[in-house]
Order: sequence, then structure tokens, then C-alpha cells
Amino acid sequence: MKFETINAKMEKYILPLANKMSSQRHLKAIRDAFISLMPITLVGGIAAIINSAPVTESTTNGILLAWASFAQDNALLLNWVNTLTLGAMSIYICIGITNFLCKQYKTDVLLPIMLSVTGFMMLCIAPQSLGWDGKIVEISYLDGKGLIPAIFIAIFTVEVYHLLRKKNVGRIKMPDSVPASLSETFASLVPGIIILGVFVLIFALFNALGTTMPGFIYSTLAPAFTAADTLPFAIIATLLVHVFWFFGIHDAALSGILSPIRDGGLSLNAAAHVAGQSLPNIFTTPFWVYFVVIGGCGSCLALAILLIRSKSKQLRTVGKIGIVPTFFGISEPIIFGVPLMLNPIFFIPFIFGSVVNATIAYILMDIGIIGKTFAMLSWQMPSIFGAFLSTMDIKAFLLIIVLIIIDILIYYPFFKIYEKQLVQQEISEEE
Repeated sequence: MKFETINAKMEKYILPLANKMSSQRHLKAIRDAFISLMPITLVGGIAAIINSAPVTESTTNGILLAWASFAQDNALLLNWVNTLTLGAMSIYICIGITNFLCKQYKTDVLLPIMLSVTGFMMLCIAPQSLGWDGKIVEISYLDGKGLIPAIFIAIFTVEVYHLLRKKNVGRIKMPDSVPASLSETFASLVPGIIILGVFVLIFALFNALGTTMPGFIYSTLAPAFTAADTLPFAIIATLLVHVFWFFGIHDAALSGILSPIRDGGLSLNAAAHVAGQSLPNIFTTPFWVYFVVIGGCGSCLALAILLIRSKSKQLRTVGKIGIVPTFFGISEPIIFGVPLMLNPIFFIPFIFGSVVNATIAYILMDIGIIGKTFAMLSWQMPSIFGAFLSTMDIKAFLLIIVLIIIDILIYYPFFKIYEKQLVQQEISEEE
């Protein structure tokens, strides 16, 4: 099958679907909520790193020992910061989705956010003791384990609230002399009561079963969550993102689906790290950002290194412009400048370079040679630093160097073919 035929079929069948996914209001709200969480995950990641001094019983370095002593003396503070950032990710996602979905409906935001937060706390926090002298609750589902309930609660709250307000359910006609703000408050009274009533009924149901909503979900869907943290899933996700990108479809089209999986895995790893337990997940956000897409989608840092020494003036210029952005994980200057998108010569390296990265990194983490990730600093943190800081394993730093070399070897033959074409074209134009 010719490349033009494949391109035509992608444009006919896949592009419309991808466009619908990227503009679908619920997936868009989920994507925007996870993006807006970056300051919180950054602070949580910094706290986790400070609390993870790389020392052993044989360490004699004074700086590292001082670091370990500081972390031990301030363990409560650092763990509390981590608990209320990465460890409370779900409640922030619930707020974010509610906010962005309300904005799409052009409805007021404050009350739906309060309703969704109330519903989240009611369904995801398990009361242990509610005495007058103090209250004890279980908050372990505030982290990544509460993401599915958070998404459901936020969407349910906004959709029902929007529908009830649109139908004027329970709206009380107030005299013209009543301030508009007070009139709107009364108009929201019945919708708010109905939504909270549903949450109370759901709580009563799960409480009668001796569990919570996230507890029930995780016990029921445990096989699905396990499957999402496997090498085949990591490979498929990487392939899909890069095939979409190659045909001009931004990876944002899939982020509404992949972000809860990646960030949920990160949150669980951060909680396990704080508790001193083994980290359960490999497919996390820092795994994706620092180990899979080195230099942005397409693992373009390797190609940028080749471009700056190209014999083609065009490619050399693109390389000089794109080398710094790709070092910080921004691949668009290379993707659009070469171009890589819809360029059949680069189809194989663009798609499979990152797949090779994902496969090697996943296997090494799975067998324990490289530590798993537990902190996310920034999407623009260079992989060579982010890999180390997210794992506190110096071998991760070395792995990134090896992966960049492998990516260079993957890109090299295709780069030389394209370079030869452009050099000949440039010579003919000069003549």
C-alpha cells in the first residue's frame, strides 16, 4: 500500500475521530484539569526529592550526609507537603474538571465546585470516628486511586446542575426588588439539594457494603488497572500518540485518556515512596516525559543533534533553531521545520524511536536495574536531569545517554537519505 493511500485513509477515517476526541467537552476538561495541576505536582515532586537523599550505610560524602540529616529532621513536613500535593491529586482534578466543564457551558462555577468537592469528600473519604472531641477519617483515596471517582463526580455534578438550571427545575420567582445575586442563589437551591441527595444515597449504598466508591472500583477493576501498567500497553500508547502526531494530530487528542493513567500511577508511586514501600507502577507521567519522548514526541533530541552537523543548509538551520527547545522537551520546531510530519522518509524513526525507548526503559525498571519514578518536576525538564531526579537513581542518568545514542542510530540512515535529497536540491537551485 502506497504512503499516499495510507495518508488518505488517515485523513478520511482517523482525523475526524481524533478531532472529535480533542474537542469533546469532557475529554477536553479532563485534559485541561491535568495540565493545570502542574504547580501542585511540581511542589510535591520537589518535596519527594528532598526527602530522598541518595545515601547508603557506606556513604561518607559530607554533603549527602547533611542532606540525609535534613530530610530526617524534616520528614513530617516533607511528607505532609507530599500528601497534600501528589497525595491529594484526585480532589484537585475533581475541582479542575468541574471548573473547565462549567466554563464550556458558560455557567457559574462556584456552586458546582462546592457541590463536587462535597460529593468527592463524601464518597472518597471514609469516616472512622466522628466524635465531638475529634474526627478520624481515612484519606488514602485522595491520591491516584481516587481519580476515577473524581472524574465521575465532577462530570455528574456539572451535567446535572446544567440540565436542572436549563430546565428551571425548582426555580423560585423572586420580586424585581431582590438583588440578582440572591435570586441566582435561590435558583441554585433545588439543583444543589438534588445533587447532594444523590451523593448521600451513593454513600449510603457503599457504606452498607462496607466500602467506599473508590474502594469498590479498585477491587472490581483491578485487572484493568494492572493491564494499564504493562509493557504492551506502554508500547501501544506510544505507537498511537506518534502515529497521530505523524499525521498532524496533536497528542492532546489522547491526553484526556492517557493523563489519568499516567498521573494516577505517579500519585500511587509517590504515596508508596513516602510510606517506604516498593513502587507499584512503571507507566507514569515522568516515565513518559523523561524516558520515552526524549526531546519531545518523536524523541527529536537525537535528530536535532544530527541536524546541527548536516551538509544541508536547511537542515543545519533547523537544527540550530531546534536543538535548545528539544533539550527542554519541545519538539515542534523540529517536527515542523524538517518537516517530520507527513514525511514518509522519517515515518519509521519518528514512530519507533520512542517505542524503543519505552521498551528498554520499561524492561530495565521491571527487572529492577533502574529505579521507578516517584516525582514529576516539569514537562520542560531535560530528560537527562529529569530521569535522575524522578528516580534518584544515577543509572537513570546513564540510561538517558544510552537511549539518545540509540535514537541517533535509529534516525541516522533516514536522516542521510533526506539530507542527500536536500543537498542535491540546494545545489541545483544555486546553479
